[in-house]
Amino acid sequence: MKFNADQIPTAMPTGKTPLYALALYLLIAFTPLVAAAGDQPTPEVWTVRQAVRFALESSPDSRITRQRIDAARALVQQTRAAFYPRVGVSGQYSQTDNPMYSFGNILTLGEFNQAINFNDPGRTDDLNLAANIEYRLYNGGRDLAGLSAAKAGAEAAAEDYQALRGRLGFEVVRAFFTIVQTEETVQSRQSQVDAINASLAVARARFEAGALLRTELLNLEVQEANARENLIVARHGLELAKRGFCNLLGLKGSTATLDPLQDQAVTPPEEAGYAARPELQGIDALIRAATARLRQAEGSRYPTADAFASYQSDKGYDTLHGSGNSWLAGVRLNYTLFEGNRTGAMVAEAQSRLNEAREQSRKLDLAISLEVEQARLALIQADERLAVTGKMEELALENAQINRERFKEGVVLSADLIDVENRLTDARVHQTQAKASRRIAIADLRRAMGLGQFDEPTGPATTESNQHNGGGN
Repeated sequence: MKFNADQIPTAMPTGKTPLYALALYLLIAFTPLVAAAGDQPTPEVWTVRQAVRFALESSPDSRITRQRIDAARALVQQTRAAFYPRVGVSGQYSQTDNPMYSFGNILTLGEFNQAINFNDPGRTDDLNLAANIEYRLYNGGRDLAGLSAAKAGAEAAAEDYQALRGRLGFEVVRAFFTIVQTEETVQSRQSQVDAINASLAVARARFEAGALLRTELLNLEVQEANARENLIVARHGLELAKRGFCNLLGLKGSTATLDPLQDQAVTPPEEAGYAARPELQGIDALIRAATARLRQAEGSRYPTADAFASYQSDKGYDTLHGSGNSWLAGVRLNYTLFEGNRTGAMVAEAQSRLNEAREQSRKLDLAISLEVEQARLALIQADERLAVTGKMEELALENAQINRERFKEGVVLSADLIDVENRLTDARVHQTQAKASRRIAIADLRRAMGLGQFDEPTGPATTESNQHNGGGN
């Protein structure tokens, strides 16, 4: 947390300040600092790099996945507890007239004498304080296998986080350039409206001069209305795209102003490999976890051995006034002779889970290979489209300029001019789509290969160390 010196109070209130007033003063003084520490500043104008960084930190999906990582790490810590001894203390005070318990209290407190009636020793009391320790020496390797499974699960959660960051980064890039494409489409639609209005002004002047038929003027007016409708639709689409972009960033009720001229130097990868895909690392971790769970299930076939020790102190206060201390220590061995084939069923289930994870790994490898190939072909197509639509826009613009001049001279009919203007608008829209499609195709190929969008470290969520404390049980 960074503190602003201007926000820290230089002096406390003087006089006898009540405690609640002092607490309120501190709360007011430091609340802006706490609020500032938890919120990310939102830029007025977004670049695509800023948008990706912001989404990776503030998106609800990203934060949800980080919570899953924390839960997986907590599970590792829970599993580690099996390697430590269990220490406890207890205390109780009791009174009884049960002959067996009363006689036991008399012996414990050292109050036995020959005058005691064994059948009716009377009422006795005892204050018992005890401390005990227990340690699992061996259980067939189940605890060690459980720890391995928990660690592998934490690694899988971390890889899921990286996979989500890759998908989220791509979605932000796609949303960003969809807005850029829609803005340019709006500009193209606006240019069409302006061009038709200019031609419409010429047509009205010629109509008033008696050099143009009414039907020709009506054709242009209908086309102008149609162009305005397309402009309204494009503007509405732009507003929806901006809202969706802000929602993706985790911002509610915001609008976005973009700067598409920065962060344009992202180049497509040279080799279309996918070894860096976190999903593959994640499925490998799941296979290791399933293997460990299989070992854990097989460990149920073995006996368990525990060491234990306790020390207790007893004192009488009411009917008895003696005291006594004692200790107990030993080793306990347990082995289950028959359990209805429960362990065999657990082993069979764990083996099936392991086989399933291996098949999932094979399926995932095939799916990712297809994704990479599709993304590579989409980029090739986008490059080809970009070259074609660029030439198309250039020719359509030249053709439109010629026909506009010819319409002024009365050589071209309004229907022909409308067709020319429509072709120019379509060419501009196609060029805009091709530009956005190429940038999105690059982002998709990088995602498919498991790369970051800007060749920057993505801040991997590290897992717990593979070391553990305690014995090898």
